[in-house]
Amino acid sequence: MKTALLHYWLTNMRGGEKVLAALGEMLPEADIFTHAFGMGMGEKGRGTSWWGHRVTESFIARLPLGRRHPQAYLPLMPAATRSLNLDGYDLIVSSESGPIKGVRKPAGARHICYCHTPMRYVWDMYDDYYRSAGVGGKIAMKLFTPYMRREDLRSAESVDTFVANSAFVADRIKRIYDRDSVVVHPPVDIEFFTEPGVLPQSFPFESKSYYLYAGELRDYKRPDLAVEACLKMGRKLAVIGNGKMRDALARRAAERGDIVFLGRVSDDELRGVYSNAKALLFPGIEDFGIVPVEAQAAGVPVIAFGKGGALETVVDGKTGCFFNEASCHSLCSAIEHFESINWEEALCCRNAMRFSRNEFLNQMKQILNNI
Repeated sequence: MKTALLHYWLTNMRGGEKVLAALGEMLPEADIFTHAFGMGMGEKGRGTSWWGHRVTESFIARLPLGRRHPQAYLPLMPAATRSLNLDGYDLIVSSESGPIKGVRKPAGARHICYCHTPMRYVWDMYDDYYRSAGVGGKIAMKLFTPYMRREDLRSAESVDTFVANSAFVADRIKRIYDRDSVVVHPPVDIEFFTEPGVLPQSFPFESKSYYLYAGELRDYKRPDLAVEACLKMGRKLAVIGNGKMRDALARRAAERGDIVFLGRVSDDELRGVYSNAKALLFPGIEDFGIVPVEAQAAGVPVIAFGKGGALETVVDGKTGCFFNEASCHSLCSAIEHFESINWEEALCCRNAMRFSRNEFLNQMKQILNNI
C-alpha cells in the first residue's frame, strides 16, 4: 500500500515532528509531503529526505524565506496543499495543527488525520494571538481569518478518520468540525528521562529544594503565575526555556535570589534539573502537554492548572494535584496542599509509561489495521 505522510512544516524538532518521526518508523516506505523542509532537523539536515523518507515540498518552500518562516504564508497554504500531487497513493496520514489535511485525495484512498489541535490561531485562541500580534499581524488576522476558517472546515471533509492527541482536542474537533475522533496520546521518550542527569554548573539549589517551570516563556503558557507564586511564598524556582516574556520575568524576580532562569540546557542538564526538582509547576493550558509526562518519567510530581491535556496525564492525589483558577492565589493554595502530602516517585514513573513510544505505535497500528 503506497503511503503518504503529511506534515504542516518541518523547520525544527518539536512535539509534532516527534509524532511524524514515530509514524515514519511505523511506515518506513512512506513519502513525506510538507509545505517547507527547513534546517535543523537532526542528523540529516535539509535535503531531499528525512530519516530515510523522500520529502516533497509545496510551492511555499520556493517563496522568499519560505523554508525558514513558512507561517508567514499561512493564507497561501490551502492552495499550496491542494497543489500537492498524491496520485497513486492508497493511504494518506496527515499530522495536522497547521494547514495540510486539505489535500486532493485520490479516488479510493483513505485519509487518517492525526490532529494535534485544530488551528488555535483561527479558532478558540484567536483572541490570545490577536492581542499579542503587532499592528501588521492584527491587520492580517482581521483580513484572512474568515477565509482560513472556511478553508479549514472544507479541508476536514477529506478526512476519513480523525485521531486526536487528547480528549481535550477531541472535544475541539467535535465542536469545530462536528466529527468524532479516536484519542491516541503522542509518544514521549520516557526512557530518556529515567536516565541519570547532571545539574548545570553553579546551579544554586540543593536537590528537592526547588520547583521547576519548563517550557517557552509565552503568555498562554502562564510562566508569570509560576514566578509570582514562588515570589509570594518565598519558594525556590528554576526556569528552563526562553521566550519574549523572559526579560520582564527576570526583572520581576531580580529582587530575590530564589528564582534562576536557565534558558536552554543540555540533555544531561535537562534530566538533572527535572529529577532533582520538588515538583513541576504547569500553569498553562495545553492540548496535550508533554512536559508533565517528562517530569513524571523523572519521578517528579506535577502541580498543574486543571484544564486541558494535564487532566489526562496527571493523576490527582497520586502523581500531582491541580489548581482551578488561573490566579496566583489559586496556585499558591495548590502548592500548600502539595507540600502537605508525601509523594511516591514510583507512582509518577509508572503513570508516565502510559505515554511511551511503544504505546503510541501499538495504538496507531490498530487504527491502520482497521481501515
